[in-house]
Amino acid sequence: MQQRENNKSETSTSKGKPTELMQAKALNRLLWPVRKYVIGGCLLALVGSAVGLAPYIAIAEIARMIYSLEEVSRQSIWSWVVVGICGAALRLVFLFFSSQLGHTADAEILYNIRVRLVQRLGAIPLGWFRQNGSGAIKKVMTTDLEEMHQLIAHALREMIGALMVVLVGISYLWTVNSLMTLLSISVLFVMYISFKIAMRSATTHMNRLLVAEGKISASAVEYADGITVVKTFGVGGRLLARFDAAIKEYAKAMQVWVSETKYSSAIARLFASEATLLGVIVITGILLINRGILPVAEFLPFLIVGIGLPTSLVPAVHGSQGLRKGRLSASNIENILTQDIIPEGNYPKDPEEYAVAFHNVSFGYSNQQYAVQDISFRCPQGTVTALVGPSGSGKSTLAHLIPRFYDVGKGNITIGGIDIRQMTSEKLLGCMSLVFQDVVLLRDTVRENIRVANPKASEHDIISAAKAAYIHEVIKRLPQGYDTVLGTGSSGLSGGERQRLTIARAILSNAPIVVLDEATASLDPDNEILVQLALSSLVKNKTVIMIAHRLYTVTNADQIIVLQAGKIVEHGTHQQLLNNRSLYFSMWQAQQIK
Repeated sequence: MQQRENNKSETSTSKGKPTELMQAKALNRLLWPVRKYVIGGCLLALVGSAVGLAPYIAIAEIARMIYSLEEVSRQSIWSWVVVGICGAALRLVFLFFSSQLGHTADAEILYNIRVRLVQRLGAIPLGWFRQNGSGAIKKVMTTDLEEMHQLIAHALREMIGALMVVLVGISYLWTVNSLMTLLSISVLFVMYISFKIAMRSATTHMNRLLVAEGKISASAVEYADGITVVKTFGVGGRLLARFDAAIKEYAKAMQVWVSETKYSSAIARLFASEATLLGVIVITGILLINRGILPVAEFLPFLIVGIGLPTSLVPAVHGSQGLRKGRLSASNIENILTQDIIPEGNYPKDPEEYAVAFHNVSFGYSNQQYAVQDISFRCPQGTVTALVGPSGSGKSTLAHLIPRFYDVGKGNITIGGIDIRQMTSEKLLGCMSLVFQDVVLLRDTVRENIRVANPKASEHDIISAAKAAYIHEVIKRLPQGYDTVLGTGSSGLSGGERQRLTIARAILSNAPIVVLDEATASLDPDNEILVQLALSSLVKNKTVIMIAHRLYTVTNADQIIVLQAGKIVEHGTHQQLLNNRSLYFSMWQAQQIK
């Protein structure tokens, strides 16, 4: 428990600009469940890379024997041939199993992370989603997970393997001639120093570049999701402006990064080339041979083995970049996994009745002010309660508090006398149907879009619910009827038809409480009539809390709660409120004039 709190503290402290140490710790925590696979894969990559040099060392040793003054036996030559062949074969075996372990770790941990992300996102309060756009969430679920895949399945093993090749190669050359080895690896030393200088000066700029790249991905998703808004408002649209700003930020970060690393990177690339090392080895070798310090036989291994060492370091460089990206992605992922969630209740029983009551409820989206304050009213079982008031008065806020999309700041809400915070999410949401103005349909068949409210429902139940929602005839006219897959545009369904489909879903759930949030606010008159008929089928004998913009839809409500600036200012039936000649009367009069 203490470990979890420490993790959360670190993440919250690092929110916005996590340090490299915090990123590394986040990566370590994510990889901990599959550490055996990761370590095993890296160890096999070490061994495979080491034995992979055997063919080159074998060729170098055979060349040494041929050019030496000593007599060479065929057995010695064939022994080195066998060593080279076995080394090449073992390299394939070790790297194959290394890849298997790496991809096993990758599949297991990414599955685990995806499940944890979905579970956490399902438990995070809606306020977090208001502050973080859908683009940021999709980036974590796609780009960041892809970076984790590259790190676990490829970059780590390739980086360690490349370093092992260099280490074994230098060790072998040292046994051949230490002086020539020191002179030859000076190129690697210059390459390393140049790379370190480049990375030291570019670390901050690289992090900014990665963050800017993430912003482009997130804003691109939001831009695509809001393309209708963008087309409506042109280049002045907020989403387009945000996307444009993200691109400019990335371009600026790229310019700074290139500017800071251009010289050191150029030097590193120069000394990483085989031609550079070949020139150094040949010139140094000829000088040492002419002075009698280096035998020709000892010169050959440097041409065969040494010349490829700088190239072997390139995967290590790419791997270090993959590690940097992986650390940042791990930090982004853990930022979601450590977000506060709404505590789960544990009350084991269903309520004995389904009256909904607010008791001195106050709630605010931020710490500065309340959106609703000191709200108290009771909705008796089987009655209709309407919430009305000007825009921003707190109607939707109250509707979102009932299913615990947010938790109240003060007071409490009860169902049948039970505090909803004590109920499990399954029991709480199982006793209510939610129909909001923003229709959400799954990318699935019409049948499954209705059945989602009751997975055990029969075909007869689904059709009956569709008929009760006045959408059955529309479904029959779709290309595949109930088997038609609904896409982004819901296969040509109008707004009213989509709304009736969600009402059919709610009817199928047959929950005792119904929450309606301005379900007809954006519909044309014809569709509104059909939706109202569908709603009449839904709300029979249910406890109904409905939010309405058009007051004529609530005239028959058992009680009407009038809100203004987050507070209840009136309470009564339609006729009682008209007789009061206060806010409700003014709103009614204004709508009659329209």
